Amino acid sequence: LDEAVKLLLQLKETYKKVTGQDYKSGSPPSEVTSTSGNGPTATTEDDDVVDPWTVATSNAKGIDYDKLIVRFGSSKIDQELIDRIERVTGQRPHHFLRRGIFFSHRDMHQILDAYENKKSFYLYTGRGPSSESMHVGHLIPFIFTKWLQEVFDVPLVIQLTDDEKYLWKDLKIEECYRFAIENCKDIIACGFDVNKTFIFSDLEYMGESPGFYKNVVKIQKHVTFNQVKGIFGFTDSDCIGKISFPAIQAAPSFSSSFPQIFNGRKDIQSLIPCAIDQDPYFRMTRDVAPRIGHSKPALFHSTFFPALQGAQTKMSASDPNSSIFLTDTAKQIKNKINKHAFSGGKDTIEEHRKFGGNTDVDVSFMYLTFFLEDDEKLEQIRKDYSSGALLTGELKKYLIDILQPLIAAHQERRKQVTDDVIKQFMTPRKLAFDF
Repeated sequence: LDEAVKLLLQLKETYKKVTGQDYKSGSPPSEVTSTSGNGPTATTEDDDVVDPWTVATSNAKGIDYDKLIVRFGSSKIDQELIDRIERVTGQRPHHFLRRGIFFSHRDMHQILDAYENKKSFYLYTGRGPSSESMHVGHLIPFIFTKWLQEVFDVPLVIQLTDDEKYLWKDLKIEECYRFAIENCKDIIACGFDVNKTFIFSDLEYMGESPGFYKNVVKIQKHVTFNQVKGIFGFTDSDCIGKISFPAIQAAPSFSSSFPQIFNGRKDIQSLIPCAIDQDPYFRMTRDVAPRIGHSKPALFHSTFFPALQGAQTKMSASDPNSSIFLTDTAKQIKNKINKHAFSGGKDTIEEHRKFGGNTDVDVSFMYLTFFLEDDEKLEQIRKDYSSGALLTGELKKYLIDILQPLIAAHQERRKQVTDDVIKQFMTPRKLAFDF
């Protein structure tokens, strides 16, 4: 009985820490962070769920990103920042910035201040290889990271978290490493410069780099079990690998994890482009950084790439009908878009001509905002669809005509990625920069 009372008191204390409210039976708070399945489920009164494992909303327009900025405590990417990036780089901002696809940041002004004073930084992004094939949504951070690397001319490290997938999924460790190598081919096919880019598998690099492992251990020492439970929703039944994994995703944020690239220096700041569901890892990292003598990483956050069925959830590699894969044929792409892409059009042609379609919920239009680079053309399509001049089938054809050659070109580039090319990218080495 004493143990039960003690446990109840602990639960009430945890509830208060997480929700900021005293526990009252039968009166749930309007906003809570609870645990569910593989991780924490952050919910608002509008039922937006965003964490590293789950993204879902009841709103057909998708996640409310303005509320997410407030909840996560990040900063909105405003026109002033976009203009400043243009001034500093001398390049027109990427359409992902112009259209709010990358919508939130942490410390980007600090990165630009340092860059203007001739102080370098480096880029860090990653991929969790849960399957052999990536889908088009997975390309978003890599397309943007490639642009950042080109306009700022800085080193890039790309982490393949095959260890994470082994811990979370029902997969053999050999499978996870194989998926990492397969995904690596798709990442290389995005066109990264081998002289400026290092791609690594956690399962491989951890044993090759004392600098990397030392940072992992330092981070582990400075984060308590209570903290990771609060951030990630881990429970007493989770394996200890999951509990310690966040330190492994945090470690590449610090330049001393890559002594071969940065000549042992620990004062080079990182900039991390990622989807906002990964932010909990880096909130933890930013909290730890000053306590272990490192700069806090800066971040760029992207919106989610919606599933074909609608923006209520993000595209998933585990559901073939929710996703357009980088391995899909032209015919498969056409069929998936025509059959599964959620439409904002009306039920009949007459109604559609009269009332027009809703681009806020139409998945084909959402995809065009990602992949159609011409701003004027996109705006014309939006106007025509909203007025009813453009039908759903015609809108879908626009998307099909863009995605088919884009994915075919990617597949051609991927074919050129040999084992030797992979080895070049994944060998720890000095890059084309002097530190």
